[in-house]
Amino acid sequence: MKVLSLFILALGLTVGAMAQNKQILYGFEEVPQALLVNPGGKISPSQKMHIGIPLLSQVHVNGGSSGVSVYDIFGRSSVDINDRIEQKIFEMTEKDFFTATQQLEILSFGWRSPKDIYYSGGVYQEFDFISYFPRDLAILAWEGNANYIGYEFDLGQVSATADALMVYHFGANKEINKRLTVGARAKIYSSLLSARSTNNQGTFVTNIGDENSENIYEHTVNNVDMTVNTSGFTDNLTASQLVGRAFLGGNLGVGVDLGATYEVTDQITASASVLDVGAIFHTKNVESYQATGTYTLDGIELIFPPLSTGEAGIPYYDNLEDELEREIPIDTITSGYTQMRPMKVNAGVKYSFGGFVGGQECDCLNKGGIERMQAVGLQYYSIFRPKGPQMAGTLFYYRRLFDFLSAKATYTVDSYTFTNVGLGVATNIGKFNFYVAADNILRYGNIAKAKSVSLQLGFNIKFDEE
Repeated sequence: MKVLSLFILALGLTVGAMAQNKQILYGFEEVPQALLVNPGGKISPSQKMHIGIPLLSQVHVNGGSSGVSVYDIFGRSSVDINDRIEQKIFEMTEKDFFTATQQLEILSFGWRSPKDIYYSGGVYQEFDFISYFPRDLAILAWEGNANYIGYEFDLGQVSATADALMVYHFGANKEINKRLTVGARAKIYSSLLSARSTNNQGTFVTNIGDENSENIYEHTVNNVDMTVNTSGFTDNLTASQLVGRAFLGGNLGVGVDLGATYEVTDQITASASVLDVGAIFHTKNVESYQATGTYTLDGIELIFPPLSTGEAGIPYYDNLEDELEREIPIDTITSGYTQMRPMKVNAGVKYSFGGFVGGQECDCLNKGGIERMQAVGLQYYSIFRPKGPQMAGTLFYYRRLFDFLSAKATYTVDSYTFTNVGLGVATNIGKFNFYVAADNILRYGNIAKAKSVSLQLGFNIKFDEE
């Protein structure tokens, strides 16, 4: 119990943006990978083909904690570190969470067909982790239960998922008319490793029993129903096994992305996308662990000592764990299970203004669309998580600085902070395309104070009409 709560708290201090939110990349038309965020995004009519430089076309990492930063605990302060830990444990709620996401694009390509459909596809590897803060268990471990006689500690606050997988995808983007562009992308998921424990329930309470007994305390676990689903974790797991799973040898799943962009007027554009509508079907190397039941024990003579006093070496917690394992056994289940992918929704509206790209005020070449040098807009993002959707709102400013250089600045409000300022730049020099984007740049002077950090970059080769 103490190990679990402290381990999850530590994760929040060692990972350091709204998971998978790519607000800078969304609608950034100069970057081919923008199609992964909206398969119905606008593509320059002159773009004939793109090829991502393998392993470098998209490198994306982010992580965050909604309730605590590294600086909160380890920064310079006159307050004792134990007091700071205790303060954060009581400030955070069971809705606070820790996340970490990483994506590495292995292969990326796209081309325009004679029928003016832009096809794109590729393969990328992804890792996605989220854990909610089990506040009650952290309090029990940190303070013990001396001051919590009769209080029901909620075991259902334990909720976490972690997935490593490969994604194979292929999509099509079509300009229906000069105002409407639509797109769709099919995906095949190949799971490498997966672990999840959600929708748990149960309570733990300490009451005073018979005062004439040698042990006056009764510890009761009520209506426990806790499950951990895992797949891919085999004995003596080897690198070759993981490579085999990467090449469609793992637990497979299917999904789809959908998106559209509509030019309301020559200056106002609306767009939306829904990503990862799908599921993975775990049937291989599956093990699920389930504990259910109710039990009262009075074999521990004293209440549990708090970790904050340094008495963690006293084996009361171990005694409790051993007793519970005997009375509420953990069943191992090898039947398969279905895992829904965390669906993501993007939406945006932008207003374009300023001079015209190339100095042309008309669609003189009849290629569809009139591009302006500047734009401002709003974006919305949400991702569906075990305890409900997590949302973010973004204001952005776009500027074409030169023919070969564009930039996008963002201000995002999300579950981590109200001061997330991001910046992305994209350059096209000849056939070479490069982009880099970062969040929370105001915190880069002391990144330990940031509750979230995010970085993405990539290199592509783009071929345009002569």
